[in-house]
Amino acid sequence: MTMKIIKWWAEKGKKRPWEKKENHGWERSGSVQAIGKTDTGMVRDINQDYIFVSTKPVGPLPNLFLVADGMGGHNAGDFASRFLVEELVKTMKKQKTGVPPVKALKEGIQAANQLLYKKSTEEIYLSGMGTTLVAAFYEENTLYAANVGDSRLYLIGGGIRQITRDHSYVEEMIASGRMVRGSLEYWRNKNIITRAVGTSPRVAIDFFETEVKTGQTILLCSDGLSNMIENERLEKIVKNAPSLESAAQILVDRANANGGRDNISVVLVRPSGSGVSSC
Repeated sequence: MTMKIIKWWAEKGKKRPWEKKENHGWERSGSVQAIGKTDTGMVRDINQDYIFVSTKPVGPLPNLFLVADGMGGHNAGDFASRFLVEELVKTMKKQKTGVPPVKALKEGIQAANQLLYKKSTEEIYLSGMGTTLVAAFYEENTLYAANVGDSRLYLIGGGIRQITRDHSYVEEMIASGRMVRGSLEYWRNKNIITRAVGTSPRVAIDFFETEVKTGQTILLCSDGLSNMIENERLEKIVKNAPSLESAAQILVDRANANGGRDNISVVLVRPSGSGVSSC
């Protein structure tokens, strides 16, 4: 039976004391520049998204970009996204540089998943928590991506393509021909996901790789952005913004202007550097 995880949101609370610089950062190193922004939105009282941006090596990876969208009652979702990102980064830094990058990332996600799941079984208030994850790194004109849940990665330039595939109830129903995208039923069930990190001892991870051409931009985001702005508009904003930093801010502002019903996280990566294939 397919597991269904309904997103619950934390009660009203203050800004997290563990908010780090990585959650609002501008990075530039060599041929890669990146910016990350995360925002509570207009409706939620606490931000359960967490991001990480590094254009410099992280263990065996040449760079690393992460977006996690937590779920769980009270502060559990908030804890889940932060814990996953921080533990994954720690794990990657401990890995030997000779390990193949995709293998290292897969092992890192599994290790962080096990730690998060263990936490959920030890603390009652964390029971049932989980988080989405979209992770990426760029090397030699190639983008490598991993995802669990419905946070997304797009490649923008010469159009817009969603590289990752949502692990969600509505996408499964659409694939089977039992639901129409954009229908009332679609929007009512949009927040139900069928896979998450931290909900079981092991997690199934999808991996993708695709060529990145010069001038193209990589966008990682939580559903607080993708649910608020249509793909065509995402492309136009990124394409027409005077800088990567302004593009990220405009995306957040536009999502809020459209209702800001969820936490909003954006990571934009622009390498100097097409088809998509599963790793």
